[in-house]
Amino acid sequence: MTQSRLFAFPVLSLRFVHVWRRNLLVWRKLAIPSILGNLADPMIMLFGLGYGLGAMIPAVSGVPYVGFLAGGMVVSSTMYAATFEAMYSAFSRMHQQKTWEGIMNAPILLEDVLMGELVWAATKATLSGISILLVVTVLGVASPKLALAVLPVIVLTGFAFAAVGLAMNALAPGYDFFMYYFTLVITPMSLLCGVFFPVEQLPAPLQGLAAVLPLYHAVALARPLMLGEMPTGILVHVTVPVVYAAAGFYVALVLTRRRLLK
Repeated sequence: MTQSRLFAFPVLSLRFVHVWRRNLLVWRKLAIPSILGNLADPMIMLFGLGYGLGAMIPAVSGVPYVGFLAGGMVVSSTMYAATFEAMYSAFSRMHQQKTWEGIMNAPILLEDVLMGELVWAATKATLSGISILLVVTVLGVASPKLALAVLPVIVLTGFAFAAVGLAMNALAPGYDFFMYYFTLVITPMSLLCGVFFPVEQLPAPLQGLAAVLPLYHAVALARPLMLGEMPTGILVHVTVPVVYAAAGFYVALVLTRRRLLK
């Protein structure tokens, strides 16, 4: 493959929908266990920390701790679901099952396959985020007034982390590689970006680091909306995840071309 082709911008079409639909049909057989699995960990964290630790914390930023935590848990659960699907599941289809290879025997381009995987991972992540949002709204933890406005934030978060996850997928020699990404990137990000405590409590250098991470901006949008308030700095908080989604997809495409189409 020539260098110009390797770094060429994607030529996208609606053919990616077939890849998305294929993954949907396979997932539909295990939909209920999958949704329950995505719900379990964030709900345990929400109830354990929100009501357990929250009983010892009068308020955080003027709201009960469980209400503060709920905004972070909705988007962090979206982050985890998007990342897992774009790495573990996509790697299985790409490398172990050779699904991508089979699909590309049809008149479909690699960028269509990757876009289908991106949209699919974002779809699963959105379902995870919506599930948490519904539960906390029913429990009265989130304000129903602006809860619907959180849906675009969940979708945007799913796309941002799915795109970066696909880039990691293209680099992975095996499943063990993903543990490094979760341990060194995803887990620290959940601690730095205001999910569990206000970012303002961090030292200034760490606050600056958090401000360039997509989860920080997702939390900054979701938390006020779930508390019935309009967030400030909306343009910046939307732009950063959009950049991660677009740049992550392009990098994923270049790296996957290099891996599969040499």
